[in-house]
Amino acid sequence: MTDSEQPQNTKPDLSLKNFRFLIPYLYPYRWRYLWGFICLITVDSAQILIPQFTARAINLVAAREGEDAVWSRILFLCLGMVAATAVISTGRFLWRYFIHVASRRIETELRGNLFGHLLSLSYDFYQRSKIGDLMARSTNDINGIREAIGWGLVMLVDGTVMVLGILVVIFIQDAKTAVFALIPLPPITLLILLFGNAVGARFHRVQETYSRMSETVQETFSGVRVIKSFVKEWWFGKKFAAANDDYRNANMELVKIYGIFFPLITFLSGLTSLIVILVGGMRVVEGSLSPGALVALFSYFQMLVWPLMGAGFMVNIIQRGASSLGRVKEILDTKPSIESSPYPRRNFQKPNLVLTPSLRRNSTEQKAQFSAPSLLEIRNLTLAYTREGGKNVLSAVSLRLEEGEMLGILGRTGSGKSSFIKTLPRMIDPPPGTVFLKGLDVRDWELGELRACFALAPQDSFLFSDSIKNNIGYGLGGQGEEADFAKAAGFAALNRDLEAFSSGWDTLIGERGLSLSGGQKQRVAIARAFITAPEILILDDALSAVDTETEQRILSALNEEREKCTRQGRALTVIIVSHRVSTLSRADKVAVFENGFLNEYGSPRELQDSGGFFSRTAALQRLGDSAGPAEPGEGSSRNERHGSKNG
Repeated sequence: MTDSEQPQNTKPDLSLKNFRFLIPYLYPYRWRYLWGFICLITVDSAQILIPQFTARAINLVAAREGEDAVWSRILFLCLGMVAATAVISTGRFLWRYFIHVASRRIETELRGNLFGHLLSLSYDFYQRSKIGDLMARSTNDINGIREAIGWGLVMLVDGTVMVLGILVVIFIQDAKTAVFALIPLPPITLLILLFGNAVGARFHRVQETYSRMSETVQETFSGVRVIKSFVKEWWFGKKFAAANDDYRNANMELVKIYGIFFPLITFLSGLTSLIVILVGGMRVVEGSLSPGALVALFSYFQMLVWPLMGAGFMVNIIQRGASSLGRVKEILDTKPSIESSPYPRRNFQKPNLVLTPSLRRNSTEQKAQFSAPSLLEIRNLTLAYTREGGKNVLSAVSLRLEEGEMLGILGRTGSGKSSFIKTLPRMIDPPPGTVFLKGLDVRDWELGELRACFALAPQDSFLFSDSIKNNIGYGLGGQGEEADFAKAAGFAALNRDLEAFSSGWDTLIGERGLSLSGGQKQRVAIARAFITAPEILILDDALSAVDTETEQRILSALNEEREKCTRQGRALTVIIVSHRVSTLSRADKVAVFENGFLNEYGSPRELQDSGGFFSRTAALQRLGDSAGPAEPGEGSSRNERHGSKNG
């Protein structure tokens, strides 16, 4: 068994080639961007035109012609400036509308695709990925991408048009002054290039430290009950302070770059203005340049400061976007380690075995052997995790389970029970030709159809921050009837608990079921699994936190449901994992795991007489029960039901 790919915090990927990934997202909005850029160029053109009105007005005043003629022409120029300003205001609204709306929609689509892709990734991906880091990539990094395809593109187009337009105009007006005034531009360009590289690496570090801080917060809040029970608030406060300091230091490194860059750009831009005044002023005195032209030149060089400053912002935003896109793309490029077969077998009927390519060899012998396949069959299952050095967690496991049977599983902690359970619905991928459902290799099933055959109630029950009813009806998608919920609650022995809750079915249970006891959470999970009416119900040590009386009620309801299903011509197959031999005594067969091997397999009576692990465990538990509390019934049930109040 191999591990899936996963995001690695290696050298930051700051390549602008990352933006090629966004072409499919940008293409549907190409006309919005085109109209946005047209409006932006129109705004820039109107801005470049305004100093020309100013220059002509100043020249008219300096010429001291007839007063009426001067004022009428100045009034005409003022109206032209008003019209240009109106064009600028309208154009700015329109380019913001076209470009920013498009970037927001792309942000929404990209975040939705990222979330959907995360849901498609396999179980092992989340075993090695930290939730805080995934949250940071889904929020901060997506925002960084949106800034790059919004403000970043705007600054790129705006700066290019403004710089080129202003350079053309000033060289046309007075090339000599322009040449001298542009001397500071090469150092500014060099600074911008250096600034971009420095910002990209530092911003990547900011994002990484933010991810680590998010991981600390998420872990702290998720384990707040444990933290309080051990009085370790001070330790987690210290841990968060360290992560917070790292985040501050990373930001301060970025701020230092800004602190050096922008004052230096301002200084060099000020030199440009000084050169314009000195050189241009001398040319006005010489009579080779009009006063209005000098004012226009000065205005143009003042206008040139913003595109140069904006180039720094633009490089910053583009580099941030490249860094963020690299981190998001890293996840989107991660492939699930477990996927449906390229040619899944659909609507498979049990009596007719469909042979996979690997089974077509010696087909006559195999058809005879498997003409009536078991519901579930394990053939020499050997499983190893590569991240654990190749050590087998399951070795040569073989067993059969027929429709309607109950399989009990017993074993010490770490014996391979949970790994075995996870191979059945391919939460962990078994080797080919080892796990068969209805005679068909589980790897040949469509993944959704395969998992729909199972319903799992795990020992560590995860509940959503919602009402009890919605948690139980989660698998039904809100389509269940009241009778279905009542039946599921009765099956899981939740009836008395519902009466004790203030809002009954609609009681909110808090995040991860924080307001419920361990036994109540397990029973809600059992009801959630039962209500979906699965073909195979798996209780993975799901009764470990309930008292003996409640456990017997649930097991009795389980037997009644199995008998009812048999009378109705269908079957409910059950796999139950437990450390209690009394729980497994109702099973048709029991599998005993030890160190990944199936050491014992047979009926409870057969294993009881074998003198093996099952028999020894039964004897120890009978001894413990005889020395236990005299009245474990209603009292222990009440304690389990209200245990959360003292938690």
